[in-house]
Amino acid sequence: MDWTQLDWATLARLRDGFLSGNAARGPYWTSLNDLANYDLTYGERIGWKWDAVLRELRTRAWSPPAGLPILDWGCGSGIAGRRVSQAFGADHFSTLHVWDHSPLACDFAIEAARHESPNLKAERYAPGKPVGLLVLSHVLNELPTAARAELLAVANQADAVLWVEPGTHAVSRDLATLRDQLRDRFDLVAPCTHANACPLIDIENARHWCHFFASAPGGIYADPDWVRFGQQAGVDLRSLPYSYLVLEKKALRPAATPLPTDTSRIIGRPRVHKAHIDLLACDNTGLNDLKLFKRTDPALYKQLDRKPPLPLYHWQREGEKITAIKPLFP
Repeated sequence: MDWTQLDWATLARLRDGFLSGNAARGPYWTSLNDLANYDLTYGERIGWKWDAVLRELRTRAWSPPAGLPILDWGCGSGIAGRRVSQAFGADHFSTLHVWDHSPLACDFAIEAARHESPNLKAERYAPGKPVGLLVLSHVLNELPTAARAELLAVANQADAVLWVEPGTHAVSRDLATLRDQLRDRFDLVAPCTHANACPLIDIENARHWCHFFASAPGGIYADPDWVRFGQQAGVDLRSLPYSYLVLEKKALRPAATPLPTDTSRIIGRPRVHKAHIDLLACDNTGLNDLKLFKRTDPALYKQLDRKPPLPLYHWQREGEKITAIKPLFP
């Protein structure tokens, strides 16, 4: 599938299903062609979100234990499982298992994985097989109650979990609730800098949500195919909000070097003003609205405005005012 073969009517039908909520009512793939069209467009945009998460994990020197199978649960076109195997190397994993309520999706995901990584065994997941590394991508808003319970049961069997969702208010807060249901069994690798209950659940934080923004590859905004897609689909090519969760089963292997206990993570986008930046930060004290004045660190102020580094920081503060700041990963 390439841009010359794209079926715009198929993309419009899929988009209408996603926006109306009909995607949560059961399988919506009618053919392998549906999946090919999706994978080239909507799926690729989801892949850019996965790239951002996986880039952070590599920067922090975290990788899943070697030799595990991957289970891409609710795989759709399989974009998530493929991005994960590419990021860590196909030889890092024993097998790629896929599961979806649509057999068509499983078939497409397996074939696409075999094409990209011929040396990685790819097959349908069979109940009872080890879960290993559980990969979940954009599944929460399509899950009825019974399927949610099934997903939690699968997650609790996993050795590690990589989970990416849309960065919407509702889905992000939903993911935070599930995070708290899993934290007794798992170490929280990211985005959390602490293992306390998620502060988003507190009533006073109801307006907030834990989300971040991925970057599209360079040249996308000048690419006529992507520009047309953005116009036809009503998609802002610049906006790639996501929420995510990375977990590893407690005592699975010798503990990696943890983040310092006073690490803070910036949530969402910093709000840049002429003389200061407003930011929302999460750490072991909870959520905090803070201010970084330009005179405190002019170079970092400029960087936060244009191209922020990984949003993990040490800082000192007096009330809401940051008095000293240092990126953990410049």
